[in-house]
Amino acid sequence: MFEGFERRRIGTGDADINVLIGGTGPALVCLHGFPQTHVTWRKVAPALARRFTVVLTDLRGYGDSSFPASDESHAAYSKRAMAGDVAAVMTELGFERFSVAGHDRGGRVGYRLALDEPNRVNALAVLDIVPTLDTYESMAWEGAYRSYHWYFLAQPFPLPERMIGADPDFYLDWTIRSWTSIESSIEDAAMLEYRRWFRKPGAVHAACEDYRAGFTRDVENDRADRDRGRKIECPVLTLWGGASSLRKPLDFARVWRGWADDVRGEAFPCGHFLPEEMPAETAAALLAFFERANP
Repeated sequence: MFEGFERRRIGTGDADINVLIGGTGPALVCLHGFPQTHVTWRKVAPALARRFTVVLTDLRGYGDSSFPASDESHAAYSKRAMAGDVAAVMTELGFERFSVAGHDRGGRVGYRLALDEPNRVNALAVLDIVPTLDTYESMAWEGAYRSYHWYFLAQPFPLPERMIGADPDFYLDWTIRSWTSIESSIEDAAMLEYRRWFRKPGAVHAACEDYRAGFTRDVENDRADRDRGRKIECPVLTLWGGASSLRKPLDFARVWRGWADDVRGEAFPCGHFLPEEMPAETAAALLAFFERANP
């Protein structure tokens, strides 16, 4: 799926991160979400690599990266820890400054990285998310029904692990298909890769720890930044799926303007998985945005 990309494994202290690198030019990191891996970028990365050095990673706990041990604090799977992995990977690769594109959980890692390491991030694109704190604060009964997994996966160990573990293929397939509005946009080869990760011992637990961290550490970190009036300093692009089943219609750009001064945004007529459902349009929007930030 990634012809011409080099694969590496980079240690970041308490995690080993699976990394793919391709292309030339300014550095651009692309981060995936749940329940997927770097494979979500397979249709977009080749176009980006014609202008940028594209770095794809599997987040800790996902894909072929390692699954660090966690505890009741869930700090090991906080977006701050995941953002630290990205910063360490880019340092190892020799890039002190770079841009970030993140889908779903990867977008949450991306904005945390931009807040924690403002001197390193040139520009940030967040796909189909608003900040975690805003999501929870706005999630009334209808939102909880649509996005039940936020609460289910965050339940204490071992409840979700046992329930999903009874048939992980079913849970993963049902989740991805139900969040997709354009049929056949996620081909069998990609689904096989997602299933391969989700079947690994510890994978379901790592995903649950990701969401437990979201419910605890990530909300705490967002609230601390908001209370201090801390904002993202770089330009922000938000793209979202206007036909997504996960939420009622929402102006994502308006929400992000509470977190950054330079925000532009656009809704696409698709579901949650923009890089797979509308890859040409996603690539074009990302290229236009990042080229302005990296003249």
